[in-house]
Amino acid sequence: MTDLVNNPDLPTGLSDAALAIARQAGAEVAHFRIARHDSRGVSLRDGNVENVASDSTCALSVRVVLNGAWGFAGSADLTPQAALDATNRALAMARLSAQVSSDRVELVDEPSHGEVSWQMPVEVDAMAIPDSQVIELLTDWNARIAGAEVVSHIDAHAAMGRDSTYFADLNGNQITQSRDRISAQLNAIHVGESGFDDIRTCAPPAGRGWEYLTGTGWDWETELNELPELLAEKSKAPSVEPGQWDLVIDPTNLWLTIHESIGHATELDRALGYEANYAGTSFATIDKLGNFKYGSELMNVVGDRTAEHGLSTVGYDDEGVAAQEWDLVTNGILTGYQVDRSTASRIGLSRSNGCAFADSALHTPIQRMPNVSLRANSANVTTQDLIADVEKGIYIVGDKSWSIDMQRYNFQFTGQKFFEIREGKIVGQLRDVVYQSNTPDFWGSLAGLGGASTYLLGGALNCGKGQPGQVAPVSHGCPSALFRNINILNGRMEANA
Repeated sequence: MTDLVNNPDLPTGLSDAALAIARQAGAEVAHFRIARHDSRGVSLRDGNVENVASDSTCALSVRVVLNGAWGFAGSADLTPQAALDATNRALAMARLSAQVSSDRVELVDEPSHGEVSWQMPVEVDAMAIPDSQVIELLTDWNARIAGAEVVSHIDAHAAMGRDSTYFADLNGNQITQSRDRISAQLNAIHVGESGFDDIRTCAPPAGRGWEYLTGTGWDWETELNELPELLAEKSKAPSVEPGQWDLVIDPTNLWLTIHESIGHATELDRALGYEANYAGTSFATIDKLGNFKYGSELMNVVGDRTAEHGLSTVGYDDEGVAAQEWDLVTNGILTGYQVDRSTASRIGLSRSNGCAFADSALHTPIQRMPNVSLRANSANVTTQDLIADVEKGIYIVGDKSWSIDMQRYNFQFTGQKFFEIREGKIVGQLRDVVYQSNTPDFWGSLAGLGGASTYLLGGALNCGKGQPGQVAPVSHGCPSALFRNINILNGRMEANA
């Protein structure tokens, strides 16, 4: 790990001592973790540097199951004494919990993986790029569009981070991992007599290095060059007429609908009611597993921790479970959940699918979302092919605001760009589009999927859950998709109602 380079024996030394104490105390399970989290960011406003920041944290923790109850404790002090103190505090917590709870903790088995390491592949280490070079890149992006008359203001920022972890347990695991992430965005704003409009770049955050911002994986130059013209057209576009429209939704928008209506809904802890106090429950309750029609037969959704460049991609989760892929929705039917080793046992599964994650060693791992993705059409269907199949519709690009209820059922979403479709052709932009539905009706209206050439891995860096609150990065892949007869609201009318 980055901060332990000068003392590579320290993780093993700390974990051996902690696990020995846990074993002597009779713990059924004991997990030892060290986690370092590094992040940095740069932001510009109208070409001027607004903020340059960086942060780094490192801590250890011990989690045990003793007498059928969890115990957890952590420390920011990476010393043998701190590791022993944390272990004793975790054991004491478990003993106390066992006295007041009759709900025994049961973990499904996971084979030992021994001493292994995993590192997310990147071409250029973004964490090693100097701030001056990041500022230079964003300044260049700003200059590309600053001269356009329609552009009143420009916001630009870039962020990058790295998680480095060490995990050991009583099962013989010693797992070292490192994963990177990077994101950038430029937002062009027009201020006119009737208010303001904006359009921003749609490049998703990704598990990549600095190469992502300099040409590999996203065509920044083309998108930046197109922004002023698109903004000018948007500022003069007519407001949408509410009613029923067909929608062709680009992956840059659809990923968020997947996140909210499928990703969160298929978290088993939600379905069991464990998150009701904070993040909500799920309409996709366990009685629906294997029989509920989630959407049309075109709908095949997988959870995975293995997607290339995925923000949730790892080699092993925070319970030592190897990364894998599994079905969540198969031909429109609910067929799976996201689980960790504890929730898997609740519904009789023989193995976890590796969804335990903590955003710090000082936080206990909880069930968190993997990469959740909609499979593409096996045929070579293009976005233009989907558009050509629409008489009256809207092509939606880019995400913006959203709203969904606590059961992940009723929702509405907006976007960055809305292109009106008439008789199979795009005829110009619209404004104020909001699409509204409920989860099974929306996915039941799925009538067409793009092929692999339209597939994109979108995502977010800040999915929130848990008490105390934790954030997690997560990706969602999907192709372009066609939906029939979706209810469209006019956001401006709704706001003024």
